[in-house]
Amino acid sequence: MCAGCIRFNAFFLNKSSSHRSVIAFYIILQIVLLCQLGCSQSFVRMLEKMEEFDPEKVIEEFEAITRDAGKVQRETLKKILEENGSAEYLQSLGLNGRTDPESFKTCVPLVTHKELEPYIHRIADGDPSPILTGKPITTISLSSGTTQGKPKFVPFNDELMESTMQIYRTSFAFRNREFPIGNGKGLQFIYSSKQFQTKGGLAAGTATTNVYRNSQFKETMKAIQSQSCCPDEVIFGPDFHQSLYCHLLCGLIFRDEVQFVFSTFAHSILHAFRTFEQVWEELCTDIREGVLSNRVSAPSIRAAMSKLLKPNPELADLVYKKITGLSNWYRLIPELFPNAKYIYGIMTGSMEPYLRKLRHYAGELPLLSADYGSSEGWIGANVNPKLPPESATFAVLPNIGFFEFIPLKHNIEDQDQNQMDPSFFQIEHEPVDLTEVKIGEDYEIIVTNFAGLYRYKLGDVVKVMGFHNSTPELKFVCRRNLLLTINIDKNTEKDLQLAVEEASKLLGEEKLEVVDYSSHVDSSTDPGHYVIFWEISGEAGEEVLKECCNCLDRSFIDAGYVSSRKVNAIGALELRVVRRGTFQKILDHYLGLGSALSQFKTPRCVGPTNNLVLQILCGNVVESYFSTAF
Repeated sequence: MCAGCIRFNAFFLNKSSSHRSVIAFYIILQIVLLCQLGCSQSFVRMLEKMEEFDPEKVIEEFEAITRDAGKVQRETLKKILEENGSAEYLQSLGLNGRTDPESFKTCVPLVTHKELEPYIHRIADGDPSPILTGKPITTISLSSGTTQGKPKFVPFNDELMESTMQIYRTSFAFRNREFPIGNGKGLQFIYSSKQFQTKGGLAAGTATTNVYRNSQFKETMKAIQSQSCCPDEVIFGPDFHQSLYCHLLCGLIFRDEVQFVFSTFAHSILHAFRTFEQVWEELCTDIREGVLSNRVSAPSIRAAMSKLLKPNPELADLVYKKITGLSNWYRLIPELFPNAKYIYGIMTGSMEPYLRKLRHYAGELPLLSADYGSSEGWIGANVNPKLPPESATFAVLPNIGFFEFIPLKHNIEDQDQNQMDPSFFQIEHEPVDLTEVKIGEDYEIIVTNFAGLYRYKLGDVVKVMGFHNSTPELKFVCRRNLLLTINIDKNTEKDLQLAVEEASKLLGEEKLEVVDYSSHVDSSTDPGHYVIFWEISGEAGEEVLKECCNCLDRSFIDAGYVSSRKVNAIGALELRVVRRGTFQKILDHYLGLGSALSQFKTPRCVGPTNNLVLQILCGNVVESYFSTAF
């Protein structure tokens, strides 16, 4: 008996009699093809697809690979180097077929995207030779572009897709153990931007688009009970405004079946329900009459929605009653979707400022932070879903890449305030391996993956919070290169967030809130100074905004900043209030560049390479205040 038949025998006998009859019928339909193709491999592949998703089995596999993460890392690096040993980049570095970590670190330098960019552009332009990988790269991912002002090109291949699905399955298994969901649907605010062809004919699109358009994505989502309540035509629609409207409409149509609410980032979940506040009456009219609003003009979307939308006055009346019974939109989500178990998306880093408003909409529904990755690839899964997003950690999967960590030291307390080195914020040490990191320490991640990135400095700062077996659990801290700095000051994205949170408490007393914010270092003045841009939910008084400005200035507690302000080496902080809708204009700008809404992140620190965003901000200022705190 061949391997496929042996596996089938075990698989078949393990099923109930009712299952066996269905399986037998299916096998008969396939038998001729299987005989032609050869039994063993075809049977194995078919049976793998037929086996139901088993969360406990996935957890067992995760536990197995994390028990000896060091060994798995060495095996993973060996596999990466063996598969890509013929690549021009590796050949030029003198590895000569060696696959051990020591030789790899000796021969291969640490790099950023800038160093690999010429190789990636050759791939995109159609050079067929093995440049970064042994097998050809067939797809290019685009980063969001919110950091540098333009998207980066990043190689994407089948191996990265496999690791994406592994992350999804792993985190779902742990999440479903704590928050089990049935065979319902997810209200998933996901959007796919258009793919285009590079000069060399490769498909290029945002990282999320490459995932959503892959057949494995839908298969995995079905297996883990995470199917969207929206048809594909909505997800792949040509206009995100129309897609968003239909996401909301589909959610209401299937309100009793919605088990969870999801989007890639917390921002797009919040954006969806802020939009709901504006269009809910129109949505009710659509449901009542069974006719889609004229605001949706795309033929593909209208055709798909016509199959779902039927006159339903009872549902329209129910939604109307639920909305009019709310107090300031509190508990909007559970009122609309009574069977939802949680709200899920990336909620760390630059997403944390949106959590307060999201909790207002969510009421008692838990917010669960999704997994940790980037356009370059995945790092870890959230295997502790009960932790609030502010405390979320991510266990590194040691078999999806080879990971190193640059220790970063904050040793300001060891330095003389009068002789402070401008580089005091982060002093680098030699990289350490995955299992050598220490709890409580900060690191920058270095990634080596199957898609042609070797010792790639990701630019993320993480803190090691503990270990799951022998793999570290990481907490995202900030992007390393997003800094407000003029003199010897070094304020990170997190420092900015904390300052805005503190100052916005003063607005809370006026029943107002900061809708969104960004920052900029204005070097055109002497001395240079920080500029904070705020969009506010309503009209705030002049005295309140002056105090907010002073509070912002005082809330940057970095010693280099405070000492520089005291001696006027840094000028008074400036608070610029912008018109309502300014950050929507920034979003529209990035969507115009080809980014997807579900991938958008508000740029928190707008640098000189992001001039168009700075023009949008500066062109919409309605009030400006300078701090008198120092």
